[in-house]
Amino acid sequence: MTYNTRMMKKLTISVSEEVYAGLYDKIGAGKISSFLDNLARPHVIDQELDDGYKAMSRDEHREEYASEWTSGLINETW
Repeated sequence: MTYNTRMMKKLTISVSEEVYAGLYDKIGAGKISSFLDNLARPHVIDQELDDGYKAMSRDEHREEYASEWTSGLINETW
C-alpha cells in the first residue's frame, strides 16, 4: 500500500495582484497550494531521500512486517 499524503503546514506569502490573478485563472481555486508545493519541491527537498522513502513503501514484505511490529506496540505499557 502506498501513501501519498503529506503533512501540510500553512504558509502565508505575498504576491503581486497579477501573479495571484494568473494563479487563480490558470491553476484554479483550491489547487494553488499543491501547485506551489510541487514547484518548490525539487529546489528544497533531497530527491534521493524522497525516492528512498517511496521505494521502501513499495516493499510489501517490509510494510507488512512494519505494520505487524507497530500493531504489537499497542499493547505495550510504559
